[in-house]
Amino acid sequence: MDRKAWLENIGHIIDAMDPEGFANLITENGSFRFGNMPPILGRPAIAEAVRQFWSMIKGSKHKVVNYWETPTSIVWQGEVMYTRKDDRKVPVNFCNVFYMNGDLIQDYLIYIDNSPLFAE
Repeated sequence: MDRKAWLENIGHIIDAMDPEGFANLITENGSFRFGNMPPILGRPAIAEAVRQFWSMIKGSKHKVVNYWETPTSIVWQGEVMYTRKDDRKVPVNFCNVFYMNGDLIQDYLIYIDNSPLFAE
């Protein structure tokens, strides 16, 4: 599998603001943790959580900077350019850690400081 293309596809799903597509990247009973928020469990709850976050922004564009993988995990170092509701663009760096279960993500961990996105 072309891992960079796989990561870029995840970025496209996020940038399309497709909550069900996003949740389907994760196992049925998988977890999703965004920054310091508590983990969210299960696809329906994950889809609702990302839908709520996306309602606060106008859009995003994700980029793969680098990535590493082991037999059970993938790390994605990336950049996201958020577009706020007021059309201001805000760049933010992130690191995602995916603990895998076959071809699906079991645990999706996002390490990010999104405070610039909501700064005045």
